[in-house]
Amino acid sequence: MTRKLLVTSALPYANGSIHLGHLVEYIQTDIWVRFQKMQGHTVHYVCADDTHGTPIMLRAEKEGITPEALIEKVHAEHSQDFAEFLVDFDNYYSTNSEENRELASNIYKALKANGKIATKTIEQYFDPVKNMFLPDRFIKGECPKCHAKDQYGDNCEVCGATYSPTDLINPFSAVSGAIPVRKETEHYFFKLSECSDFLRDWTRSGTLQAEAANKMTEWLGEAGENKLSDWDISRDAPYFGFEIPDAPGKYFYVWLDAPIGYMASFKNLCAKAGLDFDEYWKKDSTTELYHFIGKDILYFHALFWPATLEYSGHRKPTNVFAHGFLTVNGEKMSKSRGTFITARSYLDHIKNPEYLRYYYAAKLNGSMEDIDLNLEDFVARVNSDLVGKYINIASRTAGFINKRFAGKLNVTPNNAVIQELVSAKSLIKNAYHDRDFGKALREIMRLADLANGYVADKAPWVMAKQEGADQELQMVCSQAIEMFRLLTLYLKPVLPQLAKQVEQFLNVPSLSFADVEQALPTQHQIGEYAHLITRIDPKQVEAMTEANKENLQSSAPAAAVVTPPAEEANYISIDDFTKVDLRIAKIVNAEHVDGAEKLLKLTLDIGEEKPRQVFAGIKSAYDPETLKGRLTVMVANLAPRKMKFGLSEGMVLAASDERGGPFILSPDSGAQPGMRVK
Repeated sequence: MTRKLLVTSALPYANGSIHLGHLVEYIQTDIWVRFQKMQGHTVHYVCADDTHGTPIMLRAEKEGITPEALIEKVHAEHSQDFAEFLVDFDNYYSTNSEENRELASNIYKALKANGKIATKTIEQYFDPVKNMFLPDRFIKGECPKCHAKDQYGDNCEVCGATYSPTDLINPFSAVSGAIPVRKETEHYFFKLSECSDFLRDWTRSGTLQAEAANKMTEWLGEAGENKLSDWDISRDAPYFGFEIPDAPGKYFYVWLDAPIGYMASFKNLCAKAGLDFDEYWKKDSTTELYHFIGKDILYFHALFWPATLEYSGHRKPTNVFAHGFLTVNGEKMSKSRGTFITARSYLDHIKNPEYLRYYYAAKLNGSMEDIDLNLEDFVARVNSDLVGKYINIASRTAGFINKRFAGKLNVTPNNAVIQELVSAKSLIKNAYHDRDFGKALREIMRLADLANGYVADKAPWVMAKQEGADQELQMVCSQAIEMFRLLTLYLKPVLPQLAKQVEQFLNVPSLSFADVEQALPTQHQIGEYAHLITRIDPKQVEAMTEANKENLQSSAPAAAVVTPPAEEANYISIDDFTKVDLRIAKIVNAEHVDGAEKLLKLTLDIGEEKPRQVFAGIKSAYDPETLKGRLTVMVANLAPRKMKFGLSEGMVLAASDERGGPFILSPDSGAQPGMRVK
């Protein structure tokens, strides 16, 4: 059955370049969209630059240009980066558009008519020099909890505490450096607190991943609770954005009109392509709507956005798919290490965007887990899988077809390896559909190993030297080319540019999944084989990281001084560290705990005769079934703690901050239960 799908990726902010962390999402979405199009479905993939807010206004002022000029410049840069990474939007637009202004205004009016808008007088910090109210991130001061200096107005990056800007000690404006003053102002609020029952049902309807739904429960509270506050949707002038209808000097907060930008981009596409906007956005629409986002903006897309749509008379998303963050070499991207890499820097040094597309796809599994770009593994995997396995099949056999048989094939589809490739279609399709790209690629590379085994076993290079073996030589090489065609078809969502080159070489129309069972016919003529891709030289990666280090150094003051931390007492010695016995633990079982809001009961194998029992506060982030069999890290020598649910015999390590969590730690492959972490 042919389906109609509208797919979006989160809108990149028009205040900086696209980097490798951003690309995780756009590559993930593009692969999924290409797969759906290969099924014959009607799919529209839209996105836009997120262009409003104080940071845009201030950066434009700093550069001496208008905000409109800044966002136009950034839009051109973003568009080029996405195009060169083969992210094939059907429309890439801007939130600073007339379509978005009209839609935002109409949605606001509908919310107001539905009794969901209220006004309140609030007190905010005001910069007397810049004559503007200050957003939280533009106020700095001393953390009221740990007293760390130079912290933001909403949270402390040292101790992780969250607070109101007015709680800061000795606050100052990050814009002018002036001491801000408190000033009252009237703001407009969306009554999100009245939407908790609707949101509790919606977030548990299967629209979200299990771990995302658990996180929403933490924010919403259990049935009968209401943890939601009303949402401040207005900002005061000066502000770059849309003015609220009938409210001079008041502007929509960027997060009100940003997701409406999905609708605006599609409306712009409708005007160009003759599509029906209402068919996709009306309340009773039978089309499908999918949002791909990072887990750091889940709150906005799983609470604010569906409530906005519900109470303004529009349809809700079919699914919201959240992904994790990117680390590089196991750590947060770092300018000092040269691993904060822009899309442009990658293209300048590595050149081929499909190498990164393949590596990301191999790591993605449809969950909210973070993925790691290990640069050494990146080189090894691309060279091994794409060059050593996949391309190797054609490079070892196509020349014989071209030189000995005028490019003509003799395929016999009853070959056992070909039959196995054909029968893998369902598994690969399901994995792509479920966004478990890693599973799909593991299966494809298993099949590539079978194809290479077939070629190695038949040894056409030996056969070519034997008299009277021409017919068998043509058949063997033709079978290999058919295997190569099937592997190309399966890899096409990930490697669209390479697949197009292969289609030209094979002299076949655009491959789709309907072609799996249609083998190349006898006497089909292929083109001349030309080398398709080359191995990555590790020196290319080294040059890329060095170039990014150089960029950082060149922008630093000539006589920069490194100031040691003021509180050296915060350091621990190596002796202190070795007192903590960290062990690799296998999660043998995970289950809910009756009566516990945040705890899961874990049974952990750390190489001892008897498994340990640990109660971990990770219920909001994990479905117990997804934890079984996973490896993690635990503190093994923590004193047992008696809880009302039972004895907890250790502690599982997890990470969290204002961006999300908790996320349990996972060791690299090869680690075994009981191994000590040191």
